[in-house]
Amino acid sequence: MKKLLNALLNTHASAAVILIRLSVGAIFLSEGIQKLLYPAMRGAGRFERIGFDAAEILGPFVGVFEIVCGALVLLGLATRFAALPLVVIMVMAIISTKIPILVGEDLWGFQVRELSTYGFWSMAHETRTDFAMLLGSLFLLIQGGGRWSLDAFVTRRSRHDV
Repeated sequence: MKKLLNALLNTHASAAVILIRLSVGAIFLSEGIQKLLYPAMRGAGRFERIGFDAAEILGPFVGVFEIVCGALVLLGLATRFAALPLVVIMVMAIISTKIPILVGEDLWGFQVRELSTYGFWSMAHETRTDFAMLLGSLFLLIQGGGRWSLDAFVTRRSRHDV
């Protein structure tokens, strides 16, 4: 079990990964906090307007995941574990809010919001942050926390303890 944990925490990525960790972690942490501070606008209320069932449960649930995983990514602790739910969150955000913009109408129960234009270019504009967060999270899932992470610190210490 210890070998498996070390393999998942182990990272040979550059110290520059901290730049991706800072952007992904800070944005998710901030968005998660806002989902709890402003539930009508950013949390349960927004999930309800999009068309999710049980939005009053889903809003805070996603907010807590964003806070916990965002903080872990910032620290570089269990980076790959933390990145996985963030990938899922971003895929769902794109499916539920950006694909309806692409087709210009409600889709699969998800409500399209009112915009001046719809179609590919509107969707591309609206999804820019979601796409960046998805790719950043995927990068961290693949590369791990990098040389300046708690993951690297833990695996270095465990090699010396053997």
